[in-house]
Amino acid sequence: MPWINACATSDIDAEDVIRFDHNSRTFIIVRDHQDGYFCADGLCTHEDIHLCDGLVVEGTIECPKHSSIFNVTTGEVETPPACNNLRTYPTRVEDGRVFVDL
Repeated sequence: MPWINACATSDIDAEDVIRFDHNSRTFIIVRDHQDGYFCADGLCTHEDIHLCDGLVVEGTIECPKHSSIFNVTTGEVETPPACNNLRTYPTRVEDGRVFVDL
């Protein structure tokens, strides 16, 4: 599958997140504190809450409902109640755009 042009790098502030919908699925694009860009499934694995409203701190995102924390690089759960990791997807930045490989 080809790389998908998800957003401009300027669409996301440092330590922030935006929602990205593609083919009836929801994803998040996260920018960490070191200007790294990451893509993951957009719903918390605990109760399908949208993570685009979550808090990004360095390389993690916190679910806005029950405070599960996920590593945005690996998708691993760092803090329950979520038990299942988020699926993550490769990203690359080119000419000020963020591309994802879904």
